[in-house]
Amino acid sequence: MTALLVGRRAPSRLRVVAWRFFQSTQGRIGFAVLVLLFLLAFAGPLLSPWSYTDKDFTAFLSPPSAEHWFGTLQTGADVYAVTLRGMRKSLIVGLLAALVSTALAAVVGAFAGYFPGWTDRTLTWGADLLLVLPAFLILAVMSPLFGAGQWVLFVIMLALFLWMVTSKIVRGMTISLKQREFIQAARFMGVSPVRIIFRHIIPNLSSLLIVDATLNVSAAILTETSLSYFGFGIQPPDVSFGTLIADGSRTALYAPWTFWFVAGLLVVTVLAVNLIGDALRDAFDPASRRPR
Repeated sequence: MTALLVGRRAPSRLRVVAWRFFQSTQGRIGFAVLVLLFLLAFAGPLLSPWSYTDKDFTAFLSPPSAEHWFGTLQTGADVYAVTLRGMRKSLIVGLLAALVSTALAAVVGAFAGYFPGWTDRTLTWGADLLLVLPAFLILAVMSPLFGAGQWVLFVIMLALFLWMVTSKIVRGMTISLKQREFIQAARFMGVSPVRIIFRHIIPNLSSLLIVDATLNVSAAILTETSLSYFGFGIQPPDVSFGTLIADGSRTALYAPWTFWFVAGLLVVTVLAVNLIGDALRDAFDPASRRPR
């Protein structure tokens, strides 16, 4: 019996979290929908003979048909092609901005919590300063820099305004973790503070960071859509959810296919990401599940 118990390994935490996640109905639905959206965004354009840069000068504002599945815009562009191109760009921007902002929150919060004194005060002051700055106005002023394919700069600037609240949570949890026995043991063994932060503290905050990164994806997509709608985000000739919704809103009344396809995909994308975030939160912390 002892040999049997010794030989049987306990399941890893990642496996337990994955099992809890896929046991959740909203987790399965959100994951399946998001996978389908990614397949549609990256493989869908291969199914159409039209590219997002092509123009059909014989069909302006044409309704959905066998030749143009989602219809055409007033410029003759295929709505199916430009919608999938915009969805791909918004998904990439949302994912990258969420990853960068969560990584920044983890590093800044962990260093602020581990090093009291001037390091903590400086990093906390920087986070408080960014919290009170008008992010929309700053991004609008910098919008001329985002043209000519400089969307990576837009992602970085977007991520700079998404990390502050999470960093404060990470700071408080780091202060608590510093008093734990395994951190004290690592310090007495001469492990450097930077190694302790990246090998012990941040991995122990993985549940918070993963959930935060997931929820930041929808926040980044909505922020990018809002900025691009007013012309301050992704710049032409590239397209995103925001630019397509801005163009489609002008013709939505008499050519609804120019607006409702992209608007519907935006709603479904944000809903799927939020479902995944809620399911991950419940998977990492079963006590947070709402009663049925």
